[in-house]
Amino acid sequence: MMGQSLGSIVVGLEALRKLCPDVFIDTTGHAFTFPLFRILGGCRTAAYVHYPTISTDMLSRVRDRTCAHNNAGFVSRSRVLSSLKIYYYKLFACLYGLAGHCCDVTMVNSSWTFNHIKQIWKCPTAEIVYPPCNVTNFLAVPLQPDAAKREMSIVSIGQFRPEKDHTLQLRVLAEFLRVCPDTVRERVKLHFVGSCRNAGDEARVVALRRTVEELQLSQHVVFHLNAPFSELLKVCEDGTIGIHSMWNEHFGIGVVECMAAGLITVAHDSGGPKADIVVDWKAGRTGYLGSTPETYVKALLDIVNLTDADRSALRKRARDSVCRFTDEVFDREFGAALEPLLRPRRHAQL
Repeated sequence: MMGQSLGSIVVGLEALRKLCPDVFIDTTGHAFTFPLFRILGGCRTAAYVHYPTISTDMLSRVRDRTCAHNNAGFVSRSRVLSSLKIYYYKLFACLYGLAGHCCDVTMVNSSWTFNHIKQIWKCPTAEIVYPPCNVTNFLAVPLQPDAAKREMSIVSIGQFRPEKDHTLQLRVLAEFLRVCPDTVRERVKLHFVGSCRNAGDEARVVALRRTVEELQLSQHVVFHLNAPFSELLKVCEDGTIGIHSMWNEHFGIGVVECMAAGLITVAHDSGGPKADIVVDWKAGRTGYLGSTPETYVKALLDIVNLTDADRSALRKRARDSVCRFTDEVFDREFGAALEPLLRPRRHAQL
């Protein structure tokens, strides 16, 4: 993190040398460029923060010596390495906070990001501006009666990154198949729709296929790797349920897409999905939340037991609720947040 931040300072100096703007807006997460443009360049500064470079959750995981995708096992098992890493994180968090103080207008993409930026940047005036989600094509997916569908499809949308925790979804599926009615079990299919960015992601898919074999799920799992958009829409059209399992995802565009496509969604009970997306709308439920195989399975059984009328009403509420995340709403709120920075300076009016 420190190396990337130092690199961003070098790039910022080069940019400032070529052009000193009136307003500098960072949307890429390079907070260490704010002191350059505000102090050296005299610019007004703004940030749109998708994900804090360091968060209190990261500090907690290292402090608790929890093994995770961003806290390797050999570090979490070592008291010495964990102590060194927590000191490094604390130093970086302090510097990150100082850089954030040089931002005149701060926008964040979710309540989860807001809470972390407020705590680390000491920024009580940050504004939540939900990211633009182009859901037009998902909203156009026709809703078919579940009784007319050949399968009861559970759809998972997301890249095969470690933090997406696709393994949890397989454990959920195995437990669900164990307890669901026989008439449901024979129709259940879990469809993974996602891309592989690199060899690491491809290796994760190989490991997931191995887990599918170990859990005896071969007849119930389908992988759609690097699928075209048209295939994704078709999978959503044929689907019944959407599933998401990333812990503390900062927002969750994949969850929004599932809801817009008419999938009854079960998302992780944390982060943006919990605080901003799968929330009541017009006094009614828009989806379900889970955090363990047991809570996910309970949600899936609840969905199976819903009447057709209740499922239709839930889908409609969920679809209606995604109007909060459209391109048009983002354009309006992003522009309103920036408006104070775009006013002429007082001395320029004299």
